[in-house]
Amino acid sequence: MHTTSLTSIRASRSRRNGYGFTLIELMIAVSVTGILSSIALPSFEGQLQRARRSDVLVSIMQIQAAQERFRSYSASYGSLAEIGVPSVSSARHYLLQTSAAEAGGYDVLATATGTQARDIACRYMKLSALGANLVYASGPDASTANLAAANRKCWSL
Repeated sequence: MHTTSLTSIRASRSRRNGYGFTLIELMIAVSVTGILSSIALPSFEGQLQRARRSDVLVSIMQIQAAQERFRSYSASYGSLAEIGVPSVSSARHYLLQTSAAEAGGYDVLATATGTQARDIACRYMKLSALGANLVYASGPDASTANLAAANRKCWSL
């Protein structure tokens, strides 16, 4: 009987020791998690930036429509205040401004703010309306000098 109880004590101790993680197993799990998150996070952030660009596209379309309405009653295009459009996009990811609002056309420049400013290639987006011609431009700075392929990437969803 004495040997039976000793055997059961040893068995219960070995079961207790088998339930848990060693430090090495824990470090391996943490490192695998770190590697996976370092791969997934930039891709996820890129998708977020792309989705936030839809905010500026909608705002620029609203400005276009408001400019055409204003021009139908006036001799020239107007400023944002004149056409009744706010100077920030609806989700507040971009600041908006117009320039060269005259009879021949206008420019709309959108500047990324907050976390959207990390969208380097598409930080500035510009629409130039000259008569019936529309020119879409984008870039990392206010010169909006991206090449055609980068422009297509910024202006398409």
